[in-house]
Amino acid sequence: MFRRREPVPFAFLAEADRFRSNVTPPPRERASFGQLAGRWLLGLTIVAALGGSLIIGMPALSLDHSAPQSPQSQASDNR
Repeated sequence: MFRRREPVPFAFLAEADRFRSNVTPPPRERASFGQLAGRWLLGLTIVAALGGSLIIGMPALSLDHSAPQSPQSQASDNR
């Protein structure tokens, strides 16, 4: 009545996450001086751009309390 299930032909896929290779990858190449200098220059450029935009944008973000109040019309004086 009940048949036993046959093993899945692709059972090796379930065991693939447990597979460990004994072959080590080759070591990474070291970056040349030009590549390191370029990375530093790019990083400094990004930091300088962010800092410059903050410095330039700060006056627009601050409230200007020294500006004169908006003039009121004479009709609103209730005279």
